[in-house]
Amino acid sequence: MSYTETRTENRASDRRLLAALKRLATIVAAFTAWRRTIAMRRAMEDLTSDQLDDIGYSEAPRPKLIIKAGLITNLMSMR
Repeated sequence: MSYTETRTENRASDRRLLAALKRLATIVAAFTAWRRTIAMRRAMEDLTSDQLDDIGYSEAPRPKLIIKAGLITNLMSMR
């Protein structure tokens, strides 16, 4: 009976070890992906708009405020 108890205990510790290794692998993969993302962003910041076009990556759209002539007058008349 003691042999069975010892064997069960070893299996449980093996499962804990495998679970810990899986968690560690997940953490390392997430950290590596984060570092790649940061490195890519830093490299993209240094590129000009022409270089971004060459690699097929257009510039990020920036918010624009376009006010047409007479817009305020039209909005006031709707009031």
